[in-house]
Amino acid sequence: MRILVACEESQRVTIELRKLGHEAFSCDIKECSGGHPNWHIQGDVIQQLNKNWDMLIGFPPCTFLSSVQTHLCRNNTDRVLKRIEAAQFFMTLMNCNIPKIAIENPAGVMTHIYRKADQVIQPYFFGDPEVKRTCLWLKNLPKLQHFKNDDLFEKKNSR
Repeated sequence: MRILVACEESQRVTIELRKLGHEAFSCDIKECSGGHPNWHIQGDVIQQLNKNWDMLIGFPPCTFLSSVQTHLCRNNTDRVLKRIEAAQFFMTLMNCNIPKIAIENPAGVMTHIYRKADQVIQPYFFGDPEVKRTCLWLKNLPKLQHFKNDDLFEKKNSR
């Protein structure tokens, strides 16, 4: 499967997809730091969306989309405009003509101006002890299957 991983300079997801046998490429305006420049497209991901991909996994910047930013946007025209621009970028990824799409972002404004996320996950669902509510918007993809490791969650919250 040909997979474009948008807004990923680290190549963490791309490398894991390659291990599974997929033809995956990261794409970011930044140079890659994952050690595989031959698997990286440096530039604007929007220019890559019409190039015969089977799947898009997107990590659009959350700087102006997260719930944390909501109070900072009040009475700040510059922040409001940046939030609108970020939402438009998110929607460009979500509405592109790629058959399968997964967009990741923390809980935030997209739930209100677009639609509720298809799935809300926590890192501890997958064995990581961290807590970070993360939303996934999916197109033609199943929800992630996970194990809910309550022991990890309890250890994290008892610190």
